[in-house]
Amino acid sequence: MIGKIISVLCVLTTGFISLAVAGETAEVKIIPIQVTKQVYMITGQGGNIGLFTGGDGSFLIDDQFAPLTEKIVVAIKSVGGHYPRFLINTHYHGDHTGGNEKLGKGGTLIFSHDNVRERLKFGSFIKEFDMKQEGLSKEGLPVVTFSEDITFHLNGDTIHIMHVPHAHTDGDSFIYFKTANVIHAGDFFFNGFYPFIDVNHGGSLKGMITAVDKVLSLADNKTKIIPGHGPIADKKQLTAYRQMLATAYERLRQLKAEGKTVKEAIVAKPLADLDSVWGDGHFTSDRWIEIIYSGV
Repeated sequence: MIGKIISVLCVLTTGFISLAVAGETAEVKIIPIQVTKQVYMITGQGGNIGLFTGGDGSFLIDDQFAPLTEKIVVAIKSVGGHYPRFLINTHYHGDHTGGNEKLGKGGTLIFSHDNVRERLKFGSFIKEFDMKQEGLSKEGLPVVTFSEDITFHLNGDTIHIMHVPHAHTDGDSFIYFKTANVIHAGDFFFNGFYPFIDVNHGGSLKGMITAVDKVLSLADNKTKIIPGHGPIADKKQLTAYRQMLATAYERLRQLKAEGKTVKEAIVAKPLADLDSVWGDGHFTSDRWIEIIYSGV
């Protein structure tokens, strides 16, 4: 439990600044976890990376922090992959895009939703953590962007990348490997704990629920789901997460309809019964309400 809390704290309190400030990169272990024959989840420090290997080239989903890029490439090669040919950013946050510049300079072609490129180009400020993210150089910016979805035909699979509006941010996408039956959900799925919702950059609790519903509509009982944070999951776990989000939404919406301020909503303790399962991360329900209430 302590390890999990430390991991989440590292992600959410240092996820938008240089890892060099957060700690020594030598201590971070990059671990590829096999999901299917060709799909891996790579853990380290930051959001979970997805990797799809094959003769057409390695396809990467997110890239954590810049100081870890060399380690990540070594991990990719250790499972038979090659230097990434393609990279998709699920959203703009630094713990998912920090390696963009190094990979772009190395020849990786970067893709994202339109809004992600804009945030990466001009930089952003995450008020909840008082953290500024500087704009990236040309090499770190997505070369190809899309407004709704895009499809890759690669390594014997069809990979659908679909935008889900106003979920974790205003630029979220999830990745569906049709043949492999694997979905990388990005950060609208924090498996096992309350998720950060970037309300000031277009995120909303209702949008998170809609995004999860989209994934559930594609998943079956054999689908393996890679969350943005937390351990690999299945449809049952994602369904439980969706139920938590819906419960929170209905209770907070009711308080808002009654004219309750955020402080009054926190005092009411509407989510206290959820804390034992979902509060084992960075946020207690009090802090989570403080962050998301304006976007309910």
